[in-house]
Amino acid sequence: MSQTTTLPTSTPLGDVAKLIDGGDMDCGSGLLLLITRAMRRLEAGDVLAIRSAEASVVTDLPVWAELVGHEVADHLAETTAGPWWFSVRKDGARAVDDAQPDAGTVFSIGDRTPVGHRLWAYTNFDCNLACLYCCAESSPKADARRLDPDVMRPLFAEFREQGGKELLLTGGEPFMHPQLGEIVDAAAGLERTILTNAMIFGRGRRRELLESIDRDVVMQVSLDSATPEIHDKMRGAGSWTRALDGIALANSLGFRVKIAATRFDEDPEGVRELHERLDAEGIAAEDRVIRPVAAEGFADGGIHVSIDSLEPEPVITADGAWWHPVAVTNPHMRIADAPLDLEEIFGVVRDTLKVQDAASAAGREVFRCA
Repeated sequence: MSQTTTLPTSTPLGDVAKLIDGGDMDCGSGLLLLITRAMRRLEAGDVLAIRSAEASVVTDLPVWAELVGHEVADHLAETTAGPWWFSVRKDGARAVDDAQPDAGTVFSIGDRTPVGHRLWAYTNFDCNLACLYCCAESSPKADARRLDPDVMRPLFAEFREQGGKELLLTGGEPFMHPQLGEIVDAAAGLERTILTNAMIFGRGRRRELLESIDRDVVMQVSLDSATPEIHDKMRGAGSWTRALDGIALANSLGFRVKIAATRFDEDPEGVRELHERLDAEGIAAEDRVIRPVAAEGFADGGIHVSIDSLEPEPVITADGAWWHPVAVTNPHMRIADAPLDLEEIFGVVRDTLKVQDAASAAGREVFRCA
């Protein structure tokens, strides 16, 4: 567990402007985000103290400081086995060229999305399904943790004013949020996408909501396979057929429909069959995303993600802000607590990218979710 002291305080290394206790986090699993956020609140020349129980920080922190242009003014160890103390004086930073994505995979790849262009929002965490690989740990029993439309209106307005373009609403199942329509309306003027399993908006109040939504809102529907076997194994019996019904309904109502498939492995043959199925459904090639399972949330396996390896796509939830929508159950990927400050959220991400890009011009992955 990490803690930040915001008042000037005395430490074994002397008086500092701010103190961070990083606990057992290493620089690749959350400590860097914590330090970066703290540094943004300091003036040039101020000193940040960092206490860490993680041995790798002894090597990694000075490297980070050198890359950014800060100065490690002093350090000491409480014992030979730690914890360790560092005092870092704030200075400047520099950046290098963007990392490039790897090719040669059935999974969707893409270029880095400029920070501030796209924002994700978890409208809620409850869901009619409990998918075996759900990175958000959503299910019918999950705490709903719903976004408040009254909180989102000024935040979306701020996003537009800062030049933001894309808003992606995900969950959970967004159509389980009783005020989804208000949230969608609050984001008018942005390129809006709702990620849904398309299973529950066919009747009643949710059908009325679906029909009331502007047709420039995109519906991205989860469909993992060309036939029911894989999809139903991961998401629940009968879910494949109901997803197809939902796709047909959304299409008939005039919505642009995108499809996102989640797979544990490359499976070129299975992905080819899925593309053939989507051809038959009239889904354009550019409206398809094939994404790998991330080893987060409920997933028993999948690819490991961290701030070192994953291109950021900032996401807001009722609990705060996170590095990427696949990592909202990972405390090491948390950027900020609620209440949310978009300028600080995007600023922390940009500063972190400068550090990471200076360390390596390659190796970070673009994890396409939409």
